Amino acid sequence: MPRSRTAEPAPRPDRPQASRAPTAQDPRSGSRPSRATYRRRRIVLGLVVVLILLLGWPIGLVVWADGRLEHVEALSGAPATPGTTYLIAGSDSRGDGAIEDTTTTGQRTDTIMLLTSPSSGVPSLVSLPRDTYVEIPGHGPGKLNAAYAYGGPQLLVQTVEGLTGITIDHYVEVGMGGVVDVVDAVGGVNLCWDAEVNDADSGMIWTPGCHDVTGQEALAFARMRKSDPTGDIGRGQRQQQVIQAVLAKLKGPGLLLPGRQVELARVATDRLATDPGTGILDLGRMALAFRAATGAGGYRGAPPIANYDYRPGDLGSTILLDEAAAPVFWQQVVDGTLPSQAQQEADG
Repeated sequence: MPRSRTAEPAPRPDRPQASRAPTAQDPRSGSRPSRATYRRRRIVLGLVVVLILLLGWPIGLVVWADGRLEHVEALSGAPATPGTTYLIAGSDSRGDGAIEDTTTTGQRTDTIMLLTSPSSGVPSLVSLPRDTYVEIPGHGPGKLNAAYAYGGPQLLVQTVEGLTGITIDHYVEVGMGGVVDVVDAVGGVNLCWDAEVNDADSGMIWTPGCHDVTGQEALAFARMRKSDPTGDIGRGQRQQQVIQAVLAKLKGPGLLLPGRQVELARVATDRLATDPGTGILDLGRMALAFRAATGAGGYRGAPPIANYDYRPGDLGSTILLDEAAAPVFWQQVVDGTLPSQAQQEADG
């Protein structure tokens, strides 16, 4: 009789069961991620890299450009007035090689502009004629641009504040060579003037109409006054037009290219000086204020003038502002209540 087989003991419940071999469908398997997963990862990584570049590049450019700025003491520390006001001075220095002049020495300010972005209302760009009759602190009556010759940016700021009653928040000084370089850097600009000009002093040679010009031609356009019957008033209009034309060229898609941004930042800071508290970001805000002031919603012009050929004492011919209308005008600048370009055109 065959011997019965002894039954194998049942496995103990506390002994771990041997794991099954993983199958291809088992989620615990060590299979490699699918191609779709790799593609998703690459897309996410690419987006992260782009985000880093988009954030890091502008910050690096700003820091680099900020370090290139030259600073000069200029602000008076007077109590602030509402809004933000920039004083822009065009330095007529013969030492930067922008113009050939062996007879004029030193440095003057043939361009003086007051750019105001009010708390609300109409932004304004006001050209102050360089021969405006003013009271220069510590020097008595004189022409506005003499303030710079006597005491540099600080005295110019104090004189403008005394004339307008508006506190200057930012001071920006541009050398003549800066006009040439910036215009050339943007590929030239289109300027318009409805008069024939052949002015030996500025070098402006012009036939009536609009023309594409180089930096040197734009500088002559901005400097000319002796062949203009309106003198400093016409020159102020042309200077404002040059600025507007440059800003218009900065709207193009080419500005998005890093190389282009570096070149423009280098050119812009080469001939620029600001007060110590004014940096690249402030200059960016100034550019936006310029664009707003020279657009349909802004005001650009000159203060009210009573006499274009006022001759007090031995100062020669000066420009006398209207003593009654000027204070009202400056208050409108601060309040943002000047008539905009669109309003002026609507009123005829």
